[in-house]
Formats: sequence, C-alpha cells, structure tokens
Amino acid sequence: MAKDYYKTLGVSRSATEKEIKQAYRKLAKKYHPDTNPDTPNAEARFKEINEAYEVLSDKEKRATYDQFGTVNPQQQSPWGANPAQGSPFTYTTNGDFGDIFGSLFGRRGERGGANVGSPFSGAGRSAKGQDIEQKVTITLQEAYAGAIRLITKGDRTVRVNIPAGAKNGTKVRLSGEGEAGMSGGLSGDLYLVVDVEPDSRFEREGDDLTVEVKVDLFTALLGGEVEVPTLGRPIKLKVPAGTQSGRRFRLTGKGMPVVNQAEKHGDLFARVLITVPEHLNDAQREMVEQLKATF
Repeated sequence: MAKDYYKTLGVSRSATEKEIKQAYRKLAKKYHPDTNPDTPNAEARFKEINEAYEVLSDKEKRATYDQFGTVNPQQQSPWGANPAQGSPFTYTTNGDFGDIFGSLFGRRGERGGANVGSPFSGAGRSAKGQDIEQKVTITLQEAYAGAIRLITKGDRTVRVNIPAGAKNGTKVRLSGEGEAGMSGGLSGDLYLVVDVEPDSRFEREGDDLTVEVKVDLFTALLGGEVEVPTLGRPIKLKVPAGTQSGRRFRLTGKGMPVVNQAEKHGDLFARVLITVPEHLNDAQREMVEQLKATF
C-alpha cells in the first residue's frame, strides 16, 4: 500500500514548503527516540516522519510522489535500491535536515550529558550556538542622529552603533555574541531589536515626519514667516496669506535619514494650527467687530 506522506506529517496536499518544515520540526521533536526512551513506537514513528519529510521537502521527489504515489515509479524505496544506504538513520542528510536537527538537538542531551550531535548516535557534532535577540530602546532624536549603546557580555563591554534612521524592529547584528556553539561550533549572533520611543512633537511614518506648527491669526490672514522645528536646526517657512488651519506644507529632505543611506532623507510635513487671542480688551473687540462687519 502506498504511503501517505502528507498524512504522516499532518499537512494538506497543497501545503507550502514552510508548512511542511514546521510540521516536520514539531513531530521530529515530539517523537525523537532520545527524548522518548519509554515510548515503544517512537523510533518507528520518527523514521516515518523523516521519510515523509525527505520526500516532501524535495521539489522533484514531491512532484514524482504526487503523480505516481511513490518517488520511484518502479516502487523502489525513496532511499534508493538499498534502503539501508542513505536512509534517515545513517544521516547522510541534506543541508535542510542538518539545519533543523542542529536547532532541535544541537545541544547537551538530558541523558548522560552527551552532546546530541545526531538524533541517534549521541556523538559530538559541532553546532552553531543559538542566536539571541535583545530589545534596545532609543529616542526619536537618537534615531535621527544615530546612537551608541554599551552591552555587557560577561566580563566584557561591547560598544554598539545604532544607525541613523533606525525604526521600530530594526535589527543590529553583533556577530558571535550569541550563545556559545557546541563541540567547537561557532557562537551564535546577538541581534539588538530597536524600539523607538514616541516623541511628543513629531509623528513618524516611515522616513517622513509631521510636526504641528502654531500660526497666529494675523499671519494666517496676511501671510508671513513662522519657525518650524526639526530634529536638526529650526527652519523658516513662508506662510501665504489666507492659510487655513490644518494645511500641510512639505519640507523636502527634512525628515528622517534612510538607514545605511545617510545622504537620503524623508520629508517633514508642517501642519498648520491657527491660534487666536484668548483675551481681548474693549478696544480690540470693537476693532474685530468692525473687521467682521466688512466680510
């Protein structure tokens, strides 16, 4: 009877490569013999899972299997004419298997303290240490100019440069500063994940900024100049007569720098907020009434 590899991994026939890999990782970890020594069928189930993944993770094998129900139209084993050669238990695996088992089992085992280099042998095999992510918070001003943080690693202090233009989620990689590797393997990397604090003056959207600029009633009526704050130096903006509240003026290139492209900047939008006097004396009120009557 033909084997249903999709059923073995618990995925649909239309499953993506990512879905197949995720299902495999979950099942391989669940049924690994080293972590299930008291489960009688763990090894057999694990073998079925590996066999299914070996076929479905290979585009050509999967296409043949989908067409004929086997990876060999002559009903040969998917491991070749001799099932013992190249089977999942000799672990002459492709890179995909190696990556997965390195992350799942490339650590010190629970039994006897052995390095689990392969799912069965328990022999030490070099494996890269796990990557680590660590949050780092900066202000918008620091994001504009770039920032420096000092990270303590054991008895060492590592200086980290956060690039100008960093956004929420920007990752800064520190090679070799993650977890130590196993059996002489390389150390993992440390990724600092940037979190930019909200700013009370500026709204950010990508590399663009918006700032609210107060314009007095008379400048809005007659026109004039106002000062616009930026994350650098303030600049002057000419306001035309008759400017309405809420109008936005684009100041090209006055926004955030683009990460790793210091010469490029987003834009700054100045949004007008017209202000009016809160208190008028009698003479001023009379003049305003006269002005009102002319409209």
